[in-house]
Amino acid sequence: MNRGATLARGVSPGPGRLAGILLAWALAPALVSAQWTNRYPRVEGYGHQIYLEGYEMPTLTNGPIDPAASPDGTQLAFASHGWIWVMDLVDGGARRLTLGGEMDARPAWSPDGARIAFVRDDTRDTWIVVVDAGTGAELLSENTPAIELDPAFSADGARLYFASASAGTIDLWALELASGEKTRITDVRGIELKPQVAAGALVYLAKGGGGGDRVLVRELDVDGSPAGPGPRTLLEGSIASMARPALSPDGSTVAVNWPTQAGWELRLVNVDNPAGSILLVGPPDTGGGTPLTPAWSTPGGEWVYFSRGDGNRPMRLYRVPAAGGPAEEVVVRTWDWGVETGKLRVRTTLEEGGPPAPARLDVVDATGHPAVPANSRPWFDGQSGRVYAYSTGIAEYTVPAGSAAVAAVQGLATPEVARAVEVVAGQTTEVEVTLTPVWDARAAGWVSGEHHFHLNYGGPYDLAPADLVPMMRGEALDVATPLLANLHNRFEDQDLWGWERAGEGPLIRFGQEVRSHFLGHVGLIGIGDFFWPWVWGPGYQVYGADDRENAEALGHARSRGGFGYYVHPVNARAAERAEPWSEVPFGNLAPGVPIELVADAVLGDLDALEVVCLWSDETTTTQVWHRFLNLGIPVAPSAGTDVMNNFFRTMAVGTTRVYAMTGGQLNWPAYMAALRKGRTFVTNGPFLDFRLKEAGPGGVVEPGSASWTLDLISAGGVERVDVLVNGEVAWRSDGLDEPGSRRYEGALDLPEGGWVAVRAVGGSTEWPSMASYPFAHTAPIWIGEVGSTEPGARTRAARELAEVLRVARDRLVIGYGDADIPNLLGRFDRARTRLEEWARP
Repeated sequence: MNRGATLARGVSPGPGRLAGILLAWALAPALVSAQWTNRYPRVEGYGHQIYLEGYEMPTLTNGPIDPAASPDGTQLAFASHGWIWVMDLVDGGARRLTLGGEMDARPAWSPDGARIAFVRDDTRDTWIVVVDAGTGAELLSENTPAIELDPAFSADGARLYFASASAGTIDLWALELASGEKTRITDVRGIELKPQVAAGALVYLAKGGGGGDRVLVRELDVDGSPAGPGPRTLLEGSIASMARPALSPDGSTVAVNWPTQAGWELRLVNVDNPAGSILLVGPPDTGGGTPLTPAWSTPGGEWVYFSRGDGNRPMRLYRVPAAGGPAEEVVVRTWDWGVETGKLRVRTTLEEGGPPAPARLDVVDATGHPAVPANSRPWFDGQSGRVYAYSTGIAEYTVPAGSAAVAAVQGLATPEVARAVEVVAGQTTEVEVTLTPVWDARAAGWVSGEHHFHLNYGGPYDLAPADLVPMMRGEALDVATPLLANLHNRFEDQDLWGWERAGEGPLIRFGQEVRSHFLGHVGLIGIGDFFWPWVWGPGYQVYGADDRENAEALGHARSRGGFGYYVHPVNARAAERAEPWSEVPFGNLAPGVPIELVADAVLGDLDALEVVCLWSDETTTTQVWHRFLNLGIPVAPSAGTDVMNNFFRTMAVGTTRVYAMTGGQLNWPAYMAALRKGRTFVTNGPFLDFRLKEAGPGGVVEPGSASWTLDLISAGGVERVDVLVNGEVAWRSDGLDEPGSRRYEGALDLPEGGWVAVRAVGGSTEWPSMASYPFAHTAPIWIGEVGSTEPGARTRAARELAEVLRVARDRLVIGYGDADIPNLLGRFDRARTRLEEWARP
C-alpha cells in the first residue's frame, strides 16, 4: 500500500488519557514563537494561515453540519459534537458512528452505501479515514505529514478523491483503493478543495492562484483522470470563505452557498450553462444565519440539505426543494451515543459556595474528546489546541459516562482551575469550580478594553452584537469596540453601525478598520460616521491608484472627537531572534513596518499604536513605539486581538487588552479620556501597577531623584520585568515563576527630559492567556512635561526612523508604479525634513 495509507488497527485512546490531560493542563504550557503561529502543517501559497484554518478546516459544532445523504436516500450522515452520526430519515433518530478522542467531520458515502469516508482532526493535523457505515470499524487511514481534507468516492467506489497539501499547496488527489496508488489531479497555484464527482465530471472549489474564488468543473476519463481542455468556471467571486459546492446526483447542477453584500445565499448553477444562477435560500429565510455545507438528496436530487449557524446557538439542519420553495428544518429527534451517557453540570464561582460566575470552560471526556455545552457553540484556541465555550455560571454537557475533566478561567486574572469528575450514567453529575482572581482591576480603579476584533468576518456563524456579551463576561472584559471591516469588495454589517451597549457594562460600541492594505491598516473608534472609502491603493481594482493618505482617515477620527491608531503594525521572523521576545536589530524591521506609519507619527497625526495584538509582535512593535516616544510624540498604547468572533478556530476576545485608569468609573467619557491621555497599560497576561513619585502612566514627574514602586501580578509566569528610561533598561529583575504577585521598589536619577515606563516580558504562556509569550507594558510617565525629550535619545531615534522612512518611500514608489502620487510623496518628504531637523545634535 502507498506510503501514508495504512490499514486501521482498531486502537482507540483509553481512560488513562484523562490523567495525562489534567497533568498537561497543570504542568505543560504551550511553547510558541514570536506571534500567532500555526499548529497545523503550513500550506504554501496561502497568505495567512489563520484564514486557512478559519475558512478551510473543519468546524466542530453543537448540532448537525456537513450533511451527506446515503445512496439509497434513507439515511443522512453528518458531523456533530466532533463525531460522525448517521440519521434515519424516517424516524429522525441519529446514531453515533465514530467514538474516538479526535474530531471527525465532512462525511462522504461510498456508492454502495457500505463505507463512509471523513476528515479526522487531532488539533495538529488532519487526515482521511474510511469506516464501515454500519459498525464504524476503521478500514483505511490516509495520513501524510500534511493536511488532508474533503474526501469523495468515485462513481464506481474504486477511487477516493480528496484534497491534500502533501505537495506544498492544497491540491486534489485520487487514491486507488485497491492498490494504494495516489495520483495528483491538480497542480496549479492556489488551493483546490471539495471534489465532487458525478456523470463523468469533477466539480471543485479553487481559491487563489491568480484568480478569485471559483467553482470549477472538468471532465474525467473512465479511469478517473482529468480529460478535455481544462477546467471551466461555473461561478467566481472574492473571499467566498465558507463556500462549498455540491454536485447533483445526475451531474447537471451545482448547489453552492455564496456570499453577497447582504449576506450568504444558497444558489443553483447549471453545469452546462452557468451564465445565471437560481436563488434557493437567501439570508433572511428560516430565521437568519449562514447557509453552510449543502448536499443533495439521493438518488433523485429532489432536495438540497444544508446547515445554518445563527448566533452562538447550536447548528440546525434544513432542506429546501431543489425546484424552489420554503426551507424546512430537519429535526434530529433522538441521539443514540452508542454508550451510556450522563449530564455534567459545571458551576463556576469566584468564592466557594458563592453565586454563579461567568467563565471560559474546556471540558473533555475520558478519551480527551472535547465536549460541547447544551444550547451554545464552541471555539478552538489555535495556540493550545483546546476547544472552549462560555458559561454564564452554570453550563450543562452531555458526555459518555465515566471520567471527564473540567478546566475553567475567567479573563486574564484567574489561574486555570482543573477538576476531574466521574459522570454517572443516566444522572446529572454536578461539579463546582471556584476561581480565584489574582487581581481585582476594578477595585484598583482600572477598566479593561479591547479595540480590534471583528464580530463577523466570513466565518460559519452569523452573530448579533448581543452575542458578544457572554464572551465578554466570561473574559471579565469591560469595554469592546468591534471594528467593521471589508472582506475585499464586500462591506458587511453596515446595518450594525450605531448599535451601542451602555449602562452597567460590558460597554460595546462599533468602530471601523480602514484598509489601505498597502499603506497600513488603521482603526477608528469614537466616530459617528464612516470614513470613505474603506479601501484604496495598489491591489484594489477600484481606487487602486488613489493618491490618498492614511492621515485622512486618522484626521476623520480626530475631527469627530474620536481616536485613530495603526493595528497589527510590526512583525519579525522568529529566525532573527535568540528568544521569541528578543529585540531585533532596528534596521532589520524596516520591511515589516506599515508604509505610512512613520510619516503619520512624525507629522503628529497618530493617536495610538496597537502595541499588543495576536497578529503582530509585541517586542518589535515596541521598538518602533519607543522611537516615537523618544521624539517626544505622545503616542498612546492600544491593544486588540484581531480575532474573528464568528470563526470556530479563533482565540478569545479580550486575551490582549488595554487597562485604563478611570478610578473605577465604567462609562464611555471616562474610559476614552483615560485611553487618550495614556493612563493605561497593555497586556496579554501580566498586570502592572507602577508608580513613580506617586504618578502613574500618563502622568508627569520632575527630573532628578525619584523613588518608584511596582506591583507585578499575573495568573501565569513571566520571565522578567524592566524599568525603562527613554527606552533603555534602567533596572531589571526576575518576574514570577507561578501565579501570584510581587512588589518591587527602587529609585531612579531622572534626566531632564523623556519618559519612564515598565515592561514585563518572556517565558511560556498558559491559560488564561492565548498569546505567544507573556507581555505587558505601561504607557509612559513623562519627565518635566508631556512630550519632553532627552537630546541624545531624540537624535538617535530620528536617525533610525529616517532610515525606516526611506525604505517605506521606496516601497511606496515601487508599489504605485506609474501612478501619479504627489500628495503621498509630499507627505513623506515633509516627514523626512522633520526627522532631519530632529537628527541634528
